[in-house]
Amino acid sequence: MKRIIMLLLLIGLIACDDQFNSSSDSRQRTKVNINEDWEYLENPTQDFADANKATGWEAIHLPHTWNALDATDLEPGYRRSSSWYKKNVELDRLLENTVYQIYFEGVNIVSEVYFNGEKVGGHIGGYIGFTVDVSDLIRYGNNELLIRVDNSYDPEVIPSQKSDFFIYGGITRDVWFITLPKTHIDHVKITTPDVSLQGASVVADVAVNNAGENTRLSAKLTSPSGKTYEKKDVKIKDGISTILFDDILEPELWSPNNPNLYTLTTTITEEDKVVDQMDETLGLRWFEFKDYGAFYLNGERLLLRGTHRHEEHAGVGAAMSNEQHRADMELIKSMGTNFVRLAHYPQDPEIYKACDELGLIVWDELPWCRGGLGNDTWKENTTGMLKEIIEQNYNHPSIVFWSLGNEMYWLPDFEDGGNTNNMNEYLKSLNDLAHEMDPYRVTAIRKYYEGADIVDVFSPSIWSGWYSGSYKSYQKAIDQYKAEYKHFIHTEYGGSSHFGRHTENPITGEGEIQADGWEEAIVQTDVANIAQIGDWSENYMVDLFDWHLRISETDSTFIGNAQWAFKDFGTPLRPENDIPYVNQKGLTDRAGNLKDSYYVFKSYWSDEPFAYIESHTWTERQGPEGTKRDISVYSNLKNVEFFLNGESLGSKTKDINKFPASGLTWTVDFKEGNNTLKAVGQDQDGNTVTDEMTVNYRYTKNKKPVELTLEYEQLENGNYLFTTYAKDADGLRCLDYEDRVYFQCMSGGTTMKSLGTPTGSESIKMANGKAQIEVVPDDDSSTELVMMVLNQSFKGTYTKVE
Repeated sequence: MKRIIMLLLLIGLIACDDQFNSSSDSRQRTKVNINEDWEYLENPTQDFADANKATGWEAIHLPHTWNALDATDLEPGYRRSSSWYKKNVELDRLLENTVYQIYFEGVNIVSEVYFNGEKVGGHIGGYIGFTVDVSDLIRYGNNELLIRVDNSYDPEVIPSQKSDFFIYGGITRDVWFITLPKTHIDHVKITTPDVSLQGASVVADVAVNNAGENTRLSAKLTSPSGKTYEKKDVKIKDGISTILFDDILEPELWSPNNPNLYTLTTTITEEDKVVDQMDETLGLRWFEFKDYGAFYLNGERLLLRGTHRHEEHAGVGAAMSNEQHRADMELIKSMGTNFVRLAHYPQDPEIYKACDELGLIVWDELPWCRGGLGNDTWKENTTGMLKEIIEQNYNHPSIVFWSLGNEMYWLPDFEDGGNTNNMNEYLKSLNDLAHEMDPYRVTAIRKYYEGADIVDVFSPSIWSGWYSGSYKSYQKAIDQYKAEYKHFIHTEYGGSSHFGRHTENPITGEGEIQADGWEEAIVQTDVANIAQIGDWSENYMVDLFDWHLRISETDSTFIGNAQWAFKDFGTPLRPENDIPYVNQKGLTDRAGNLKDSYYVFKSYWSDEPFAYIESHTWTERQGPEGTKRDISVYSNLKNVEFFLNGESLGSKTKDINKFPASGLTWTVDFKEGNNTLKAVGQDQDGNTVTDEMTVNYRYTKNKKPVELTLEYEQLENGNYLFTTYAKDADGLRCLDYEDRVYFQCMSGGTTMKSLGTPTGSESIKMANGKAQIEVVPDDDSSTELVMMVLNQSFKGTYTKVE
């Protein structure tokens, strides 16, 4: 593998020479990914020499975090310490007049970098890229790179340890080996100060390192349709050159529906020979927040339809591949989303690239999340992080908001850290800095009311129907805040749902629990805090989101909102959750499997024709004979016809003013046994769109459970999926049983116990009397695979794989 890396580096250098049509060794810009073939040492020593001579290094590839599994295992806490990473970089040749750099996209959370035994740099803050220059130390042949990474408790580095998410330790993003000619383009800052339907201007501030008297700069701007604008032979003064394109007529605008991207190619030459070249993408758009009104993009009102994203995934934590990053964003976009808040920190470069290309407006956030105001070192670190965020992400047209924090006042880490006068003074300095560095975007914060007037856009906290109140109070809440805040947006709403859990009678929109119908009607019970009753059915979240969307989609003066959060994510603060240490407010589980709520959003927002019967994970149901049930179909089709057991129950027309499901609901009388449900509609082109499922319905209510049964099936990947059911004395599955069960592999395999998913935790609450776990069998086929499931009521059920 070392030889392969050597060849890749050499090929990159030669290819760059060919690109510039020059045989000179001083003209090459290369960028080679060096994620493969690292070594990892789980040793907290601070001494470089001790680490370098230590044994026990483990072969790994990047991205990597040592908290990939221990964050969501069942043991309290997760490893907060330091570790070392090492890599050998081999060069077949050394080039004169060449700059050698290593670029880290993100190292969590404090790092020190050593190259050939010497410290060459480091970084404070885990969510931002940084570069180290190794030109003075690099040598022909083998070069040794070591990095010490630390995610220990440190109140002087944001985010606060009291935040509701894990602070993963490791080299969690890509690493690149870069070569540059001595005279090279350092960076390009692109501003679009004037954009309209008729014309636009683009300003490029180009920083050039080691420019000589005869160094010249040229730039070419290429539109998405191929039209070009050029500036040639521009002089460079004091390492900076500003290029203005002010003749762009009828610009191809960037928007969520048409994310048009221009390419700016900057080239420096000496004596008519190309020395260096760089490409940057940009978008032309303008926006406006109407006072006490809506948001406008490119002169047209745009309702911001948003969600939130945490940077993590089951099994890998924050060390996600670029393919996994992109998959997240494409799934978000396919829901019809046009806005995403990156919570609560800047994210992988692949995310911003995807948002630019897919057309997702971005709220980029400084990770001042809880912890209050810190000391002078804290302020220096925090201010520095804001500068880096703006500098690194400035050119992305998707970014509209620079968020300066979230719930910053909460749970201070320092004495007097909650002093709002001091907090406001510092927040104002951040706000001024953001506007000084970027006068063309807005600043924002969430849930710090004392600082609402300091920033441009404010989001209060509204959790109607979850932490307090009912979801039917949502219109009242936004009407109040629209009048109170000049530019009011609503970020964070929703609630938790346990994948596959359903109830025939979810809590009502008034926040009341109703009887199902097996007994006489009872007095309804008000629930003040729905989050704490432990129901967490998918049905309730479907209704809650449906109501919120019906309100936001019909309010002409509303800027918009963002649901919390797109995907379930790990948190150290929630060990008691149905899946321990997982915040289950996602529209997907932690592995990206869709919950019913996803289709609610898609029915309002997406242009892709579809129909979805609620719910494909609710195939076992019960109720008294003659008790009719309401079935909802979530769809963006104009008309939908519904069939029960082959008989049409009629067609209905979608109307978002109706609730639930925009009027696409039918009352059905299930027969006992299997029932086929089918929804049929046509898209605008006359193509038939269908959805179909089967429900096994029974008229007999299960009694109290008396046992847990345990079954298994082999999956395509060779693993086994074990399923336990709670059953009563008659063998009926107890569809109302939600107690916690515990799995254990007694021999012959290993449970997927630390994924934080519905099939990846040894401790999990049941969904309608059912729970599952995936097991990897041992390579030794002679070892019998034996599984057990138990809880306090049922002391143990075993099964063996035959």
